Amino acid sequence: MARAARPAMLAAVLGFALLLPGCAGTTAQPLSAVDRATGLAGYRVGAGDKLRITVFNEPTLTGEYNVTSTGAVAFPLIGVVQAGNHTIDDVTHEITGRLSGAYVNDPRVSVEVLNYRPFYILGEVNKPGEYPYASGMTVEQAIAKAGGFTYRANEKTAFLRRQTTSAEHSVSLRSGAPVAVLPGDTIRVGERYF
Repeated sequence: MARAARPAMLAAVLGFALLLPGCAGTTAQPLSAVDRATGLAGYRVGAGDKLRITVFNEPTLTGEYNVTSTGAVAFPLIGVVQAGNHTIDDVTHEITGRLSGAYVNDPRVSVEVLNYRPFYILGEVNKPGEYPYASGMTVEQAIAKAGGFTYRANEKTAFLRRQTTSAEHSVSLRSGAPVAVLPGDTIRVGERYF
């Protein structure tokens, strides 16, 4: 009888083994080399950014403007400029085009980001929350800014979600290759398992 039960037992074990991967939670994909190296080149303006817009020889138009939650900037004479998800060059060209002719002859416009939107850090850090972005910041520096790891933290891996995507990517903190933090990013430090 023990011999007759072996095929049934083997079939049950194999069936269970095939179902087991489906029980696992979704795992974060490692960050690609392109995402690791991404800096502010091609930066896209977003809600929470503060812009300095200069229209040369037009001091009444020059000033600091906040990007609203809808990505808009209220600008004198021309009204609302949709800056959200556009590059600085795009915003400059849009303002220049709308000012030229009707309002200002041959306008020379300069747009720069004064204050970038914040980044967020969650999980097993001593001071989770919202932090001001600083150019050139890495994931490790962001963790340090948040007071470092708690005693429960997984110090080998963190998770990064760029504002431009809903996918969370794993970041190895031991690889030696720094990963840039961008404005609006969310970093999550998980709990280690003993």
